[in-house]
Amino acid sequence: MEAEKWGRRIRAFRKLKGFTQEGFAEKLGVSVSILGEVERGNRMPTTELVAQVAEILQISIDDLTPPEE
Repeated sequence: MEAEKWGRRIRAFRKLKGFTQEGFAEKLGVSVSILGEVERGNRMPTTELVAQVAEILQISIDDLTPPEE
């Protein structure tokens, strides 16, 4: 469940910033399949990946973090 929330937010911010999944995966240094698994909520992003995503998208980790329910 938590992985799904992270994945939805990463995908939304990626699209908002105009990155394709392929281009974004390349910038992150991960395969498209790994990024796809994260975005679909099948894989929990590592702390390192979250930090990289925030840096590349030029947003804070707090912005990327799913809100508490």
